[in-house]
Amino acid sequence: MKNYFFCAVGGSGMSSLALILKSRGYDISGSDRAFDNGECLDKKLHLQQQGIQIFHQDGSGVTAQTDCVVVSTAVEETIPDVMKARELNIPVKKRAEVLAEFFHLHNGLAVGGTSGKTTTTGMLGHILKFNDVDPVVINGGKMMNYPDSMGTGSVIAGKGTFCVIEADESDGSIELYQPAVSIVTSITLDHKPLEELRLLFQDFVAKASVGAVLNADNADCLALKECNNNVVTFSVQGNDADLQAKNITPVENGTTFDLDDERVFLPMIGKHNVANALTAIAAAELIGITRKQSISALATFRGIHRRLETIGISKKGITVIDDFAHNPEKIGATLSALKEYPGKLIIIYQPHGFKPTKMLKDGLIATFDEKMDLDDTLIMPEIYYAGGTASKDISSADLINALEKTGKRVHFIPDRKKILHLVKALAVKGDRIVVMGARDESLSDFAREIFNSLG
Repeated sequence: MKNYFFCAVGGSGMSSLALILKSRGYDISGSDRAFDNGECLDKKLHLQQQGIQIFHQDGSGVTAQTDCVVVSTAVEETIPDVMKARELNIPVKKRAEVLAEFFHLHNGLAVGGTSGKTTTTGMLGHILKFNDVDPVVINGGKMMNYPDSMGTGSVIAGKGTFCVIEADESDGSIELYQPAVSIVTSITLDHKPLEELRLLFQDFVAKASVGAVLNADNADCLALKECNNNVVTFSVQGNDADLQAKNITPVENGTTFDLDDERVFLPMIGKHNVANALTAIAAAELIGITRKQSISALATFRGIHRRLETIGISKKGITVIDDFAHNPEKIGATLSALKEYPGKLIIIYQPHGFKPTKMLKDGLIATFDEKMDLDDTLIMPEIYYAGGTASKDISSADLINALEKTGKRVHFIPDRKKILHLVKALAVKGDRIVVMGARDESLSDFAREIFNSLG
């Protein structure tokens, strides 16, 4: 199969796969309704510069010469590209199916879990790259060590035999992968009920041919230990594990901790990133890279775009941060990391998807209530809607109304201009403004707009 058409090619996972197939000599084209709406044009240009032809999402890009149409989970059967493919009897495959086909041509390391996947994938890929393994890495976010790689920074097109991927559980597609190494960073409520997640990850761990890496601080992860004969565990909370981070200390430009008899420096903040680092070290060890080699690599790791990414510090001493956190666990980890340093928080959190928000509502409310101090401020715009047939039976206002009862400073403000006005009025020297949320790529632009407005 040589000619792939990607419907929704602008998505982070879709564009990564499209780019890696392009690097292997396949003919790649695609469409995206965001491009048609005049959005994400930088990404469109990047894809075009890599030789990917972009069409309007009107069916015109799907022809008799197309061997396969690749769709994301958000693509409906009624989209013209899919309808054209059905009309021409062209196979339509989910992204995960095509990724699995490519992945199984390599010694595969699959990073799964409900939190930390993208950062851990980036860390593991960097460890391999740093140690001359020349891996293929297919990630869901831009790796800041390789921002220009294949135009987006989410892909490393190595020529070696190892392939590292971010394996998604949200649509159940993780069941397609048969890795050499399975990695489970955490199992918490996110997209699917816990009962479903447990079964998915149980199968995922059992299928690993070399071994698995599990989080000893998460009971549901640790419960999978008997599913594979070769399991490596890690802990940042003092639990019994093969890798234990001790004496974790926030420092000015990152975090330090002890691993075995070595003091490790990680240029990232937060215990959750220490956990991500241990995950990557353990996975690398399963394929023959020593802990010392991994530690040396991680000292140079620059992080992932939108994972506690500092946009800048204004002349007034106000820091603006862009962050992808969107479920209770991720939000809690971000706020805990920021609370290790002085300064109050002004949080702008945009929920995404009506169904996920409804499912996570209680957890989101509890997390903000627990992690926010009384002098912090939370602002929520309306839930991000990416299209489709979702029932709009919940609003950000429902979360804010519940949080008002806790005594926290909270606001429901759908208009970004009004958010900007309030933020400028509230922020003083030493404050951190954090823009949080997933899926909506304009959030990064909004974070930069806030920073630029501070002077």
